[in-house]
Amino acid sequence: MDFADAGLLTGLEGEDRAARERLLDRLLDEGFTLKELQEAVQEDRLALLLVERVLGGRHTARELEQRTGLPAAQLLRIRRLLGLPDASPDDRVFGEEEIAAAESTRLFLDAGLGEDAIAEITRVLGEGMARLAATTAAEFVDAFLNAGDSEDEVAQRFAALAEQLIPAIDPVLIAAYKQHLADAVQRGVLSQEEREAGEAGRAEEITVCFVDIVGFTRLGAQIDPQELGSLASKLAELATDVTEPPVRLVKTIGDAAMFVSPDPAPLVSVALSLMEAVEAADLPALRAGVASGTAQQRAGDYYGHAVNLASRVTGTARPGAVLCSREVRDAARDQFDWSYARKHKLKGMSEPVPLYRARRRDAKTGAKTGAKAGARTQDRAKSRDNETATTKKSRSKADRRRTRAAN
Repeated sequence: MDFADAGLLTGLEGEDRAARERLLDRLLDEGFTLKELQEAVQEDRLALLLVERVLGGRHTARELEQRTGLPAAQLLRIRRLLGLPDASPDDRVFGEEEIAAAESTRLFLDAGLGEDAIAEITRVLGEGMARLAATTAAEFVDAFLNAGDSEDEVAQRFAALAEQLIPAIDPVLIAAYKQHLADAVQRGVLSQEEREAGEAGRAEEITVCFVDIVGFTRLGAQIDPQELGSLASKLAELATDVTEPPVRLVKTIGDAAMFVSPDPAPLVSVALSLMEAVEAADLPALRAGVASGTAQQRAGDYYGHAVNLASRVTGTARPGAVLCSREVRDAARDQFDWSYARKHKLKGMSEPVPLYRARRRDAKTGAKTGAKAGARTQDRAKSRDNETATTKKSRSKADRRRTRAAN
């Protein structure tokens, strides 16, 4: 085949051209068509075709239907629920693992698990796996891509590593899932009412905390995307580090983290610890909102009044502050120092909501400890969370606008 006439060598010279020709020969030997090669060149992913072959499917939905008994339409629906691109019954998008997965799905159905339940589990699984796959791919490239690599070198190295390392992740995933499942069972409660009704009640009394990076949107316009991503990753790392039972880290989303706890005091403590850890790491300031109430757990996430209120409270908090609802303050009154942060009109709330700022107490003196020593001195010199007229006059107009926007 004349690769040049096929438009596969355009713009390449010297060793780059020779490496492209070697890779094209290799890919033709592997059974790739000219159309597939042309599309890959146009999309700049020629070096990844061998990895795609390692990970790709060899079976159609119709073939899996014959082997497992699950209808092809159901298999394709499961694929869509996983967040994968739509496919036709004759597309070869299923591998050997999908055969085993389909047989497991058949077992779940036969055991009495409903299709709606399987759909919900599959959707949550897809969300988690999409994040894991994207992270794995990015870290894989960072670790094994060398400066000056040719396309042929990248293709061979990545394909070999995929064949070697991808199977090794199976026991890691299984172990992590079983540990999380065991933790969920340990945290679970099955009441008499639930046993009599034959279904689990999802609503529960819980305390929720949201934490986010102050000015993250503005930061996005000031720093490059890689640095912004590193900042979000560092927040997720620190959020994981400070979390201790009974507090649970539900999720991190870019500039924010969500925690829950059956007990307010440990959650307030975790929020303060995260503030301190972020300051020690010299990262942009955080703000946090904590609220208690009813919430419904679904698909690993939480919904309801407590969640909505905690989110609204976070939006009113100042940088470095852990702002809490009255219920949280009342439940954890003796463990922290509290200052009244006035009533706030929050979206979705019919009446203004009184909020309180939590600060950690020094174990020996009982004095307040804040994020910064200067802030501690200033807080002791002033009435709690109230600013003197002199301080207000000295602010710039921009500061006053930011304060009004925050409050």
